[in-house]
Amino acid sequence: MKRKNCLFRLAAAAALCGVLMTTALAAEAGSAQDPLVTLSYLNETFMNTIMARVDEKIAARTGQPGGQLSGGGAATAAEFTVVTLSSGQTLTGGIGCEVMLRVGTAVCVTPSAPGLIDETTAGTLNNGGALAQNHLYMMTIENRAVRATAATTKLLVRGSYAIA
Repeated sequence: MKRKNCLFRLAAAAALCGVLMTTALAAEAGSAQDPLVTLSYLNETFMNTIMARVDEKIAARTGQPGGQLSGGGAATAAEFTVVTLSSGQTLTGGIGCEVMLRVGTAVCVTPSAPGLIDETTAGTLNNGGALAQNHLYMMTIENRAVRATAATTKLLVRGSYAIA
């Protein structure tokens, strides 16, 4: 009787080992069944895949902002750029566009409140409000613009914009 019990236990252990070996061999490296990941895999394979995806996303977004705005002279400035407007010309900025009036005069053009966010005073500027020189304004909603009211108006602009 002891011998049968011992043989039964030995057969059960062998079967269990066989199942575990089959499962271990069938599991794909880095999967939920085999979560062990080596540093060389992270550095050589995974990081290259992630960086390629990031590059694709950046390339896809770099072309978008200028094309989304209507009107002539659409542009995107990663750094502040000097933009000169004549009286009556309007600069329409994309979301996140920043504008600073340096020379001349200009007013806010917007269909609804708030118009521009005055980052210098943490206030808002609504439709028809005059921009203050050397104050930094941000366009946080679509269809926000600045219209030049002087013969020559110079703005520092960072972000996507179009001039009409």
